[in-house]
Amino acid sequence: MAGLSSLLKRLYLSIYNWTVFVGWFQVLFFSVKTLIESGHQNVYNAVEKPLLLAQSAAVLEILHGLVGLVRSPITSTLPQISSRLFVTWGILWSFPQIQNHVLVSTLVISWSITEIIRYSFFGLKEAFGVIPSWLKWLRYSTFFLMYPIGISSEVGLIYLSLPYIKESEKYCVRMPNTWNFSFDYFYAAICVLLIYVPGSPHLYGYMIGQRKRALAKSKGE
Repeated sequence: MAGLSSLLKRLYLSIYNWTVFVGWFQVLFFSVKTLIESGHQNVYNAVEKPLLLAQSAAVLEILHGLVGLVRSPITSTLPQISSRLFVTWGILWSFPQIQNHVLVSTLVISWSITEIIRYSFFGLKEAFGVIPSWLKWLRYSTFFLMYPIGISSEVGLIYLSLPYIKESEKYCVRMPNTWNFSFDYFYAAICVLLIYVPGSPHLYGYMIGQRKRALAKSKGE
């Protein structure tokens, strides 16, 4: 029974990882194709559907960690996925005024390269139990460049959206109301920006430590 449970777990995780891999591959393909053919102004429209689907699917990774399907710590998974969902839905999708900015291109390309490597890494691991050494090196090394580009793009897009958030008052809740509750999305976005200040270096340091452990283990093998 334990063997069947393990098999079903690996089958599910294989399907999940390769499905999301396809989504991120589409994001990279369409973003590069659009950049070459018509410029950065049209990148978001070209990648919107696969981007929303692929990034939203990451919510399942939080559940995977909670139920013990994977060993990834929730403390690192939750903030990273939450911030990406906020940028994807709460900024890009919600405020079309910034969708034609060049930072959208740097964002989706850095995200998609990172995720193509990550999901293929875990897809091979679950499906075959073997990972090529070059892919493992990419998995634990490309963040040196991709993470700063991605984080800078996220912060830049949130900052650029602030005037439109304030003007539109979208997602704001004003008093008086039945619940006697108020919420200002503009100040919430500013709070998110402030969280990036301590959060980004902490996560970067965590990934450096993770890289050292993973590659040291490879040498030992």
